[in-house]
Amino acid sequence: MEPVTEREIRASFVNCSKGDAKRLTVPADLETRPWDDLDFLGWTDPGLPGRAYLVVPEEDGLAGIALRYETGGPRRSQMCTLCSTTHSNGGVVLMTARKAGEAGRRGNTTGTYMCDDLCCSLYARGKKTPALGRAYRDDFDPEDRIRQIRQNLTGFLGRVRT
Repeated sequence: MEPVTEREIRASFVNCSKGDAKRLTVPADLETRPWDDLDFLGWTDPGLPGRAYLVVPEEDGLAGIALRYETGGPRRSQMCTLCSTTHSNGGVVLMTARKAGEAGRRGNTTGTYMCDDLCCSLYARGKKTPALGRAYRDDFDPEDRIRQIRQNLTGFLGRVRT
């Protein structure tokens, strides 16, 4: 992923108002992120527990998604649907996103299970390992896992947009 600026991040959101995008907390460490190892930028909001954000590069620009998740949920082993990394003790949460457009204004949402630290790209590349978990398929080639993340992100974005 190419480095992005705060302005680009705020302009990218497809499922929240411009006012909401203006008020959200953007990571302060954008300059030090490992951009070459990221398939998307993901972060949780330290000031609003249960809020997270994804910014995904697409052919025609960036697509940002505002997410919500339940804090303090069950502490059991689960697998991330983006990167197939299993985490024990609650390292995966159901992230839900309000749908874009009219469907979102009516309150419709979609969700998927994701690593709660949103470090899927680093898990896929072996740059980070879960505390007490592992990749579901350790025999996957990192390039296959990276392709899987990108395909799963595209699918999730498609569900948010419909």
